[in-house]
Amino acid sequence: MHNEIHQLSRTCHENIIKVLGAYTEGPSHLLVMEYADGGSLFQLLHNPPYPPYTLAHALSWLLQCARAVAYLHAIEPGPIIHRDLKPPNLLLSDGCRLLKVCDFGTACQQHTVMTDNTGSAAWMAPEVFEAKSYSEKCDVYSWGIILWEVLTRRIPFMELGQACRIMWAVHTNRRPPLIVGCPKLLETLMKR
Repeated sequence: MHNEIHQLSRTCHENIIKVLGAYTEGPSHLLVMEYADGGSLFQLLHNPPYPPYTLAHALSWLLQCARAVAYLHAIEPGPIIHRDLKPPNLLLSDGCRLLKVCDFGTACQQHTVMTDNTGSAAWMAPEVFEAKSYSEKCDVYSWGIILWEVLTRRIPFMELGQACRIMWAVHTNRRPPLIVGCPKLLETLMKR
């Protein structure tokens, strides 16, 4: 939790959840954060009653996430790599129009080596599984998987089942299938 407090204290962006306070005395630690009344993007996408949304909504959420990530990667004195970008860590408010990135517990400085597979397999970049040094590009990879998930309303690699299969699919550069009828610009972004 100390890492999350430290990383969030460095940020000030409309698409990043705000920390309002923290309690770190004794055995209990508490973090008081801004309330997001719309729940997570994951809940909206995958939990009943499956509310409808338009392509404009999807693109707005994706753009807001990209802006938050670009801000994190440009922050001084050094970039913050989130390392756990995924729809459960993207909160919605203001009638599900405003998206905010949360959960900075695994965030780190640039050029780190992952030693504990922190994060969630379906959204992790291949270099993370290989315990190689990586940069902010791992967040860009995660954003691409989120793009696919928002446009298809499917959980990535769900057909593979167990986490080890997901890890293997990502490690071997397998990507979710392209979307029939997807605009070329979005298809190009997903292929990167």
